[in-house]
Amino acid sequence: DGLEMTYAAKILAGSEAAWSTDVDLFRVPLDGSKQPVKITSGNRAWDTAPAYSPDGRWLASTAMDRPGFEADRLHIVIRSRAGDGSLGPPRDVAADWDRSIASMAWTPDSRSLVVIAQDTGRLKIFSVSVPDGRVTPLVAEHHNTSVQVTGDGTIIFMQDSATAPADIYFLRPGKELVRLTSMNAELLKDVQMNPAEDFWFTGAHGDKVHGWLVRPAGVAAGEMLPVAFMIHGGPQGAWADQFHYRWNPQIYAGAGYLTLAINFHGSTGYGQSFTDAISGDWGGAPYKDLMKGLDHLLAHEKTADGERMCALGASYGGYMVNWIAGHTDRFKCLINHDGLFDLRSMYTSTEELWFPEWEMGGPMWENPEMYDRFSPSRFVEKWKTPMLVIHGGRDYRVPESEGFSTFTALRRRGIPARLLYYPDENHWVLRPKGALMWHSEVLGWMNRWLAD
Repeated sequence: DGLEMTYAAKILAGSEAAWSTDVDLFRVPLDGSKQPVKITSGNRAWDTAPAYSPDGRWLASTAMDRPGFEADRLHIVIRSRAGDGSLGPPRDVAADWDRSIASMAWTPDSRSLVVIAQDTGRLKIFSVSVPDGRVTPLVAEHHNTSVQVTGDGTIIFMQDSATAPADIYFLRPGKELVRLTSMNAELLKDVQMNPAEDFWFTGAHGDKVHGWLVRPAGVAAGEMLPVAFMIHGGPQGAWADQFHYRWNPQIYAGAGYLTLAINFHGSTGYGQSFTDAISGDWGGAPYKDLMKGLDHLLAHEKTADGERMCALGASYGGYMVNWIAGHTDRFKCLINHDGLFDLRSMYTSTEELWFPEWEMGGPMWENPEMYDRFSPSRFVEKWKTPMLVIHGGRDYRVPESEGFSTFTALRRRGIPARLLYYPDENHWVLRPKGALMWHSEVLGWMNRWLAD
């Protein structure tokens, strides 16, 4: 009815914001007659993405259940809205669907939500019935974002894949998917790219683990290929059939590398228990998954050169690179972007205290054994492998001291190392010139150590 709005905000007194994930929903009349009113006081975890139904009778949102955890399952919550604007109690929709909602939009009849959810390395589109919670797949391939629904029920969204940057697509009820734009066709007409091939193998705990492989285009049959082993951050994230503008497997495949990416325990899109498995086990099951995934590649891809391999990753991926340095020497080089060196020093300097407190089971002084057990700094005496260290001066999530400490340890031990420091970048390198330098340095480091 255009009389009110609901928004999500984190409004906490004092320093609690540093260790709380309590994001709430607030309602406010648009005429300014009243102050905003919190409607999610009963949930100390994350509430977000409010959306009114077209008929004004419902307010949908997404919510997590566990306070202090940023990677809990985001599920759908519905509240009825009466004629006087009063809200009914929250009700879960599709409560048993073990996937996390990325975004959603109402259908014109106010009876269903079109949602995007991560599922086995893809960002898929589903329809969720509000009355009974029935989930129906609509678009099952590739990486879909920014979903909207028009008045006639047409679904409009962005889609990209491992071989194609994002374009606009639409799907009309009962019709075939239609591509509306081809924004990069001219730029990419002469660029050869192979699709990402997914595979499964037996990982830690005997669980099935998913991985992706991207092959170089235009190589001679039987040619032995160096391996680029990409490790994702988060750690609750996942590699997907996606055209990423920073960590793109095609960059390495295009440079002649057989490119491998594993969605280890802790990754999202495989059920919440799989995501939860990394908490309290940072250097355990995920490391085993990565090594087993690499073993699987070497056993099944006869062109993979096990003597010329580089592991590279950012954030948790950078942490894992440091962990790998202390646990195996099977790689010829390593690349660590914004990675953790010591979990104890990280705890007292990060902007997100809720993150280490959840992952390590409490503040550092309450569980010092866990912070010590999984700190890569404990294993520096075993480091041997040359490493490129990259860090941003405005990274407040994993502060620059973690990168400097890594580089200092490498140089003090006499290990070949190089430091690429961006004083004006944060947890990501976002400026175009900086990104070009980043890729030049990364590929230069790999080529230096993996050349024939």
